[in-house]
Amino acid sequence: MMNNNKEKNNQNQSEKRRQGVLGLIGGGKRPWVILIFAAVALVLWVLLGSMRTAGSGSAGKSLSTFTVRRDDLTITVTESGSIKASKQIDIKSRVEGRATIITLVPEGSYVTQEDVDNGKVLVELDSSELVERVAQDEIDFFRTEASYTAAQEAYDIQVKQNESDITAGELRVKFALMDFQKYLGETMAAKFVEDVNHAQGANFAKEAQDENPSNPISGISSLLDDPSKLGLCLASQRLGLLNDQIKLTGSRLQKAEYQLEGYQKLYDANYTSEFDLLSQELDRDSAEIQKEQAGISLKLFERYEFPKEAEKLLSDYYEAQRELERTRAHARSRLAQTAAEVKSSKATFDLRKDRLDKRKEQIEACVIVAPAPGLVVYSSSQDFYMGRGRGGGGGSRNIDEGETVYERQKIITLPDTSEMIAEIAVHESSVNMVRPGQRATIVIDAFPDETFQGEVLKVDPLPDPQRGWMNPDLKVYATEVSIEGRHDFLKPGMSAKVEVLVEQLDDVLIVPVQVVANRGGKKVCYYLTPQGPEEREVQTGAFNDTFVHIRAGLEVGEKVLLNPPRLTEASSEDRLKERRKPSQDREQPEGEIPSEGRRPPQGGEPPEGRTPPGDRQPPELTDEVIERVIGRMAENNPEKAQELEQLRGSDPEKFETELRKVMRDRMRQGKKREGRGGDAEVGQNR
Repeated sequence: MMNNNKEKNNQNQSEKRRQGVLGLIGGGKRPWVILIFAAVALVLWVLLGSMRTAGSGSAGKSLSTFTVRRDDLTITVTESGSIKASKQIDIKSRVEGRATIITLVPEGSYVTQEDVDNGKVLVELDSSELVERVAQDEIDFFRTEASYTAAQEAYDIQVKQNESDITAGELRVKFALMDFQKYLGETMAAKFVEDVNHAQGANFAKEAQDENPSNPISGISSLLDDPSKLGLCLASQRLGLLNDQIKLTGSRLQKAEYQLEGYQKLYDANYTSEFDLLSQELDRDSAEIQKEQAGISLKLFERYEFPKEAEKLLSDYYEAQRELERTRAHARSRLAQTAAEVKSSKATFDLRKDRLDKRKEQIEACVIVAPAPGLVVYSSSQDFYMGRGRGGGGGSRNIDEGETVYERQKIITLPDTSEMIAEIAVHESSVNMVRPGQRATIVIDAFPDETFQGEVLKVDPLPDPQRGWMNPDLKVYATEVSIEGRHDFLKPGMSAKVEVLVEQLDDVLIVPVQVVANRGGKKVCYYLTPQGPEEREVQTGAFNDTFVHIRAGLEVGEKVLLNPPRLTEASSEDRLKERRKPSQDREQPEGEIPSEGRRPPQGGEPPEGRTPPGDRQPPELTDEVIERVIGRMAENNPEKAQELEQLRGSDPEKFETELRKVMRDRMRQGKKREGRGGDAEVGQNR
C-alpha cells in the first residue's frame, strides 16, 4: 500500500511539473520548444499506456497490489442517531376534544425542584367554554339530586306501609282462626285445618256443596252424632240450647195433657165449665206446637246452620291467609317499583355528578403545573398528524401560544438531562449482530473532538413503523445506547454517531474487501507471480467495511491485486445465467461477502448468496478519479472533503481507505435508487 501511495505521489508531482511546463508553453515561448515538449509528452503517454497493458513481465510494476499481513480486525456496526434523556416526562393535554394554548413556558428553560414545589405553571389552556358548561351541569345536577332524594323517601314510606299492611293481614288471619276455634273448638278446628291443608282444599265450599266424600269438610256434620267431641264451643252451646228447648216444650206438653185430662174429668162431672176445658185444650195444643218448633229448629241447626257456619268460618280463615299472601305480594311489587325508581334516580344522579366532576377536572386540567424538574422541550405535532393522533393527515405544526391541541397530544417533554442516551436506527441487515451489553463508542457532532463510552441497552424487537411509513422497503430497529458519566453540556436532540463493537479478532490474516471476488461460485483472490496474476481460491471469515479475514488460501507477505480482473464475456454470460436460477438451485458458498448493491452487515459470517465486493468495487484510484470524487464531495460535504485532503498529505494509506469507503457508499446509494440487485459487471460499467 505504501509503494502504491509513493507511486501516486510521484505521478502527482509529474503531473504538476507537466502542467507547469504547459504553463510556460502557453506563456509565449518559441515554437520549437513547443514541439519538443509535445513530442516528449507523446512519448511519455505511449510509455505509460504500454506499461498498463504490458504482459506478465511488467505486471508487478503497473498493477495495484496489497501485501497480505496479520493484524487486528475490529468488527463494528456504525449508525447515526440523536441524543435523548433516558428518563423523561411527557406532558399531554387531558382536555377532551381540542383546546387553545393561552400561555406557554419558554422552551429551553429549566424547571427546578423549587419550581415544582411552588407549582409553577407550564401550560395554560383556554377553559372559558368549559366554565359555561359547568353552570348548566350544576343545574342538572341539583334537579337530579332532588329527584333522587324524593325516590329514597318514597322507598322508606313504602317499606313502612308494607309493614303495616302485612301486620294487618296477619291479624285478620289470626282472628279468623280464633273465630273458627271459638265456634268449633280448638281440637276439632285444628283437625279440620290440618285436613284441609293436606287436601289443599282451596275450593272446599264448592266441594262441600257437591257432597264430595273426599272433601274433609264434609265430615263436619258427623260431629253432631257425638256432640261430646265438640267440647266447649259456640256450636256445642247452640246444640245444647236447642236440645234444652225440646225438653222444656215436651215437659210443657206433658203437663198440658195431664191438666186437660183432669179438666175433662171435672167437665164430665160437671165440676167445671166448658170454657175452662177449651182453655186447657188450647194450652195443650200450644205446648205441642212449641215442641214441634223446637224439634224443627234442632233439625235445621244440624242440617244447615251448623255446617254453614263452620265452613264459613273456615273459609274466612283461609281467605284471610290468601289475603295475607296477596298483601305480601303487593308489598313486594310496590317495594320493587320504588326500589327501581331509586336506582334510576341514583344512576341519573351519579351520571350528572360524574359529568360535573369531570367538567371541573377538565377545568383544572387546563392549568398544567410542573410535575418534576427537567429541561422544557416543545413537542412538535408532526407525529400527531402523521397518523398517531386524531389528525391522521399530514403536515406538521409547532407548539406555540394560540395553537390548538387535542386530547392526549404531547405538548411538552421534560427530559432528565442527568442521564443521557443515544438512540440510533440499526438496519435490518445488521440488527442480528447488535445485542444488549455490547460496548459502544459515541461521537457527538457538536463535540467531534470528544469520545464517549457506553453500551447497548435495548434493541426493539420490531422495526420502527414511523420510518417505514415514508419508505416501506426500509426496515430499521430503534436501539438505545447508554452514555457513561454525567455531561451537562449534552442537550436532547443533538446528532450523534455510534459505533457498536460487535467482535474483536486479534492477529488474523487480513486483506481489503475488494480483493476477494466470486468466480464460478467460489471466492478467489489474484496473487502476483513473476509470470503475472494467478487465481487462488480462499476461505473468508468475518469482515468490516475495509478488511476481511482470510482463513485459508493466502500467506503473509504475498501480494494480491487490489482490483481483480474483470470477468470475460463468456464468464459474464454464465454468471447472468447463474443469477437467473432459482435461489434454492444456486450454490450458496459459505462465508460469501455481500454485494455492494445491498447494505452489508459489518461482522460475523457473511450472508449466503451474496456477490463478493471484488465484483462491485470502485474503479482504480487514479489522480483523475481522486480529483473528481473530492470535487463532487466538496459541493455536497465540504467538511468531509477538507478532512480527506488533510489525510491525503499526512496519511496516504488511511486516505485511500477512507476514499474507497466514500466511493462504496456512493455506489450503494445509487444502487438503492435504481433498485436492489443487478449484475456485478453492470454495476461496474455504471
